[in-house]
Amino acid sequence: MPMSRTAAIHVISPELSSRPVNTPHGSHAAIAEISAGLLAPRAATSPKYLYDGLGSKLFEAICELPEYYPTRTEAAIFERHGAGIAHAVGTGATLIDLGAGNCAKAASLFPLLRPGQYVPVDISRDFLNEAVLRLRQRFPEIEMTALGLDFSSSFELPSSVRAERRVFFYPGSSIGNFAPHEAIAFLRRLRANEQGDGGLLIGVDLIKDGAVLDAAYDDAIGVTAAFNLNMLRHLNHLIGSDFEVSQWQHRAFFNAEESRVEMHLEAREALVVTWPEGERHHERRVERHFARGERIHTEDSYKYTRRGFIDLLQEAGFAATHNWTDDAEWFAVFHARAMGV
Repeated sequence: MPMSRTAAIHVISPELSSRPVNTPHGSHAAIAEISAGLLAPRAATSPKYLYDGLGSKLFEAICELPEYYPTRTEAAIFERHGAGIAHAVGTGATLIDLGAGNCAKAASLFPLLRPGQYVPVDISRDFLNEAVLRLRQRFPEIEMTALGLDFSSSFELPSSVRAERRVFFYPGSSIGNFAPHEAIAFLRRLRANEQGDGGLLIGVDLIKDGAVLDAAYDDAIGVTAAFNLNMLRHLNHLIGSDFEVSQWQHRAFFNAEESRVEMHLEAREALVVTWPEGERHHERRVERHFARGERIHTEDSYKYTRRGFIDLLQEAGFAATHNWTDDAEWFAVFHARAMGV
């Protein structure tokens, strides 16, 4: 677990610092959110900041690793139960792919679901646009509307997205990045955009042996470590901070008490990180001291039982009408509709 200590917070003038001064490129909201997280007594960042262009490519590589079972296990469920899933979801829907990445998971279902409109959504806008350009060449008959936006805290679809039969596709157990109460709030936002005749198709990682989980998030060749550490480079770009990646190391483990895998970045030595107090690089800089061994909490991945996730869906206003799993029950796919529909 991360060490607990009070943040050492100071504001210093640029001339007092010999460290590099970078220009922030993030939005005002992103800068404020990141700064608040780094200055918290237990420093933390949102996992969405893991996904710049390089981070998205590194995550693609993680999905190919032998230790990382979720991608191949979920794909096997779709392959084995594809006909049943297609029957439950139906064809011709507006398929809204949340956290679409390279769009490969949704594309593998196109022959079965035959969506009337495909709407991939991802925070990494450039990476998404490249993926959709390739996908349009393969499926010219499907209308595609790419949305580069952050849907983690608020979510409202533009008028370019058809209102008819909206089906939200959220694979890969990304719902696990939210704490249970946050997941309920997030699913309620989806339900508010559903128009009552669509649904939800969602992948959920199930509780299993801790050693399997630890290996999945800390692979032998260090791709997950590179993915986690890359976030520091991304933060430097977004808020003008001066993180030195070599001063940090990746930590990941299963917290059985909280039923979640935690990812952290741990300081290899006592160090100081600074970034502009405001949005302009010439303004005064905020300074945060980290002790050796102190951590920045970068991601949680909550694991569920099937019954537990059905209960969560119901609290969010969805009825879990179907679910499918692999033989070992490591992973599950749920199809849900808004209650009363």
